[in-house]
Amino acid sequence: MHQSSLSAKQQLFFDHSAQTNPEPIALVVESAVGCELFDENGNSYIDLISGISVSALGHQHPSVKKAIHQQIDKHMHIMVYGEVVQSAPVEYAHWLTQQLPANLNSIYFVNSGSEAIDAAMKLAKRYTSNSAFVAQDQAYHGSGQGPLSLMNDAYFTQAYRPLLNNIYYLKQNDILAIDGLPNTGVAAVFLELIQSERGAKVASPEYILAVKEYCNRTGALLIVDEIQTGLYRTGIPFEFLRYGIEPDVLVLGKSLGGGMPLGCIITSPKIMNAFTQNPILGHITTFGGHPVCTAAGLASSKFIFENHLQLNILKKGQLFKELLKHKAIVSVEGQGLLLACHIHESINIIEFNKALLRSGVFTDWFLFNMNAIRIAPPLIISEEQINQVCSTILDQLDVFFGG
Repeated sequence: MHQSSLSAKQQLFFDHSAQTNPEPIALVVESAVGCELFDENGNSYIDLISGISVSALGHQHPSVKKAIHQQIDKHMHIMVYGEVVQSAPVEYAHWLTQQLPANLNSIYFVNSGSEAIDAAMKLAKRYTSNSAFVAQDQAYHGSGQGPLSLMNDAYFTQAYRPLLNNIYYLKQNDILAIDGLPNTGVAAVFLELIQSERGAKVASPEYILAVKEYCNRTGALLIVDEIQTGLYRTGIPFEFLRYGIEPDVLVLGKSLGGGMPLGCIITSPKIMNAFTQNPILGHITTFGGHPVCTAAGLASSKFIFENHLQLNILKKGQLFKELLKHKAIVSVEGQGLLLACHIHESINIIEFNKALLRSGVFTDWFLFNMNAIRIAPPLIISEEQINQVCSTILDQLDVFFGG
């Protein structure tokens, strides 16, 4: 973006806000309502990524706003993992456990999915007394040094080495490779049931069952990362239910906070108890389980559940798949409203997304796949908006690739 074309707010952004991308989008968002964003000139954009699967009910949902206002009127931060009981995190923890198998009934709230992964790594080491981990090839579990250790992509990790060692990697759906994993010394296997950053690649049931059997045989914990898939994004409460398995530890984030920062690990009291002794304060966090964040998250999750929004999510995902037909579209992959539209490799995805933005569609790309469009809109997106978005994508494909 040329300096002469910057607005005053954009100039302040470039002068004083950290950027981790040499070419930020730099869209000035003045307001957002439902599935729409509005810039400083009043232009509207359909939000196709909901903050990377965060804003499940879109922006400024009345139920979430009401819960935030009510909690602020009571109190904000007191002390989370100390000696006090606060209604919002306790009520949210209780509600979540009611949606899960009986053994997943102990919850530790933290600030984000990345912190939850780090906590899960610590918990697995403490509980099993082992130190090795298994993760998937091109996994993404967060950017902290613990989660980053689970990523084997040299481009994103080389500048931060040394990271944790004793990490073994599996290619998704490669059942035979499981036989090559260690039989001892593994604290946990981390799984994404849909590998989002590869372009919404879905795991096969046979592969997931084989990994679960490996964990049962070796004593490694099965830790399922549902930071993006959890809480109805794929059309069911939790994606692991589709596979008929029960993780030892479930990790949530993204939409967990209803648009506010929140993550958590969920496990059995027996496993979670490893954080309470030798040493005590096995994991501590200042703001995890913040009452405003948990109040917002509970309101969001309860609204989806009580109004049966999940019943239409698979239908909406299927509509995307049916409408996105073009000779430049290789495939549309994923489940529910966690999708990736894979396009011809000759199209520059960065320039294509800029063109979509100019046409009123706000979307993004993937860390490990530069030939796919991210589709993870708010769950409330209408069929009319889906039609509008898909029409815009097809129009731009005509421009970039030919009709």
